Amino acid sequence: MEKFFKLKEHGTNVRTEVVAGITTFFTMAYIIMVNPGMLAMAGTKDNPFPIGAIFLATIIAAVIGTLVMGLFANVPYAQAPGMGLNAFFVFTVVFQLKFTWQQALAMVFVCGVINVIITVTKIRKLIIKAIPVSLQHAIGGGIGIFIAYIGIKNAGLLSFTSDPGTYTQLGEGGTVIANSSAVPGLVDFDTKFVWLALIGIALTIILLVLKVKGAILISIIATAIVGIPLGITDVSLNNPNAFSFADAVKELPTTFGAAFGKDGIVSLFSDISKLPLVLMTIFAFSLSDTFDTIGTFIGTGRKTGIFDEEDQKALESSSGFKSKMDKALFADSIATSIGAIFGTSNTTTYVESAAGIGAGGRTGLTSVVTALLFVISAFFAPLVSIIPPQATAPALIAVGIMMLSSFKEIEWDELSTAIPAFFAGVFMALCYSISYGIATGFIFYCIIKAVQGKAKEVHPVLWVSSFLFILNFVVLAIIK
Repeated sequence: MEKFFKLKEHGTNVRTEVVAGITTFFTMAYIIMVNPGMLAMAGTKDNPFPIGAIFLATIIAAVIGTLVMGLFANVPYAQAPGMGLNAFFVFTVVFQLKFTWQQALAMVFVCGVINVIITVTKIRKLIIKAIPVSLQHAIGGGIGIFIAYIGIKNAGLLSFTSDPGTYTQLGEGGTVIANSSAVPGLVDFDTKFVWLALIGIALTIILLVLKVKGAILISIIATAIVGIPLGITDVSLNNPNAFSFADAVKELPTTFGAAFGKDGIVSLFSDISKLPLVLMTIFAFSLSDTFDTIGTFIGTGRKTGIFDEEDQKALESSSGFKSKMDKALFADSIATSIGAIFGTSNTTTYVESAAGIGAGGRTGLTSVVTALLFVISAFFAPLVSIIPPQATAPALIAVGIMMLSSFKEIEWDELSTAIPAFFAGVFMALCYSISYGIATGFIFYCIIKAVQGKAKEVHPVLWVSSFLFILNFVVLAIIK
């Protein structure tokens, strides 16, 4: 194990890696139940998308993707169907654009193939190489804010109130078509859920400040235990919405390979009039997936040294898998197509992997442990799902705080640097999307360099990426 994962070389040990793997699993275990519930909505009475099959597809995609990441790339990242991408799958592709879930799966598969191609041809590496150092630091700090915001939201510390007049949406001719919105505010500390979250946050901070080994994992387990007498951590296995492993296995043939059937990729490309829409939808899938992954790798790998000088030098290379970065990008690419084959939306590298990295994970052993826990969860889903978000949210908040140190490397007093950094960093959390934060950072970086007469300093990849992002925003505006 030492020889395979090179633990000493990375300054870690088996115990630390195991704890990190467990920590990562519990911070992202919610996807086991959330993803099936989300995607099942894409089904209809006449064409159901069976929740049991999606449950197994979610786990299979997570296991295969995470194992490839750990065994092939030897990095501590976990993969699973991505939140946000699954919402795009259901609400935009199926509900708004009227594609069937089989056709949507076909699009996801094609997206995965495209990602493999752009990885093998080094386009992904060119993008990373093209990103200025200041923006890389901004992305790292921005992901910290994003992770912390997810944690605060999952902890239930935010309330959303209607505040008329705060935002005004205008239609054609300046007509007001909406004059209210959900504005976040702090909840009243009057429920047991809020108090459990506060206990978890306090415990996590105390253990981290005291430098207790396995602080994040200990806080997750302890907070979950405290939640039992409060009735928040439900230890009963009599959930009426639960389904057995056997039931899920029986349903899996419905989704396995559905992307390739007559209702999938065959019908998807049979109507020539819909071809432009199909291609633009696949493009939107691929763009979001690609930049979510790049942002996660840059944001978590740069500060911790997971991707070291060897990987920076490898960015100069045009061929071969010569570094962990090469292998990690490839592992992420093939995971999306694998997930689509079994019946789930885009599989991507999880930003929650930062929790395991924060717990000391530095090698692929962390990922292997996480993958094994996903396997076990297939048989004990009701048990795994009892860990309440109030127990895992403090871990995300703590890791987010740790990542904010990347901001100190940015020259904030230089406006031409600060503006793109703000959008790449802070805006990422405000719009709840890694890829949109990166998009706005790129666009403003190009604009500023252009008006300064320094357009030649901008890497061609950034110009192309910015144009594609703008095109993506225009298409999304049209299809909505």
